[in-house]
Amino acid sequence: MGMFIFESPILVNFVYPFFLIFFVLFAVLDRTKIFGEEKKQINALVAFIVAFIFVSAVFPKVIVSNLILFLAIALIVVFIVLLLWGFVMGGTSLNIFENSKPGFKIFVGVLILVGVTIAVLWAAGVDTGGLLGKLFNSDWSESFWTNVLFFVLVAIALAVMLRTSGTKK
Repeated sequence: MGMFIFESPILVNFVYPFFLIFFVLFAVLDRTKIFGEEKKQINALVAFIVAFIFVSAVFPKVIVSNLILFLAIALIVVFIVLLLWGFVMGGTSLNIFENSKPGFKIFVGVLILVGVTIAVLWAAGVDTGGLLGKLFNSDWSESFWTNVLFFVLVAIALAVMLRTSGTKK
């Protein structure tokens, strides 16, 4: 199996880090105007030199590579949380919890965060055999979760019945 061209060691170890540092530093220097107004050549030269110094050192490249990977994963996780939150809360045309209490929205938000956290841990391969293993893989867990689900469904049914009977008065 051939190596994908964008995974070449020259690109990964030198070109990508160089361009990343160059463009980010150039943008920061241009935006902050440290060297004055309309000094794009000086900003570019300083960014160019710092980027070359950066790619010549190994340790800073490892740190930045790890941070970029973390940033990419964090952005995806935040996107998933916001997507789930938007799906549950709806927009102007679909607002499921329009008349609910604010505490219920917070409860749903906490459930989404817990669910996404568990999903990220599972996707990362973190061994959750400790607490989660005891909760879901024990001899008693099947009957426990069946009872919890039944209790939650009865509580939801009672809440809906009490809410609708309270509005008909």
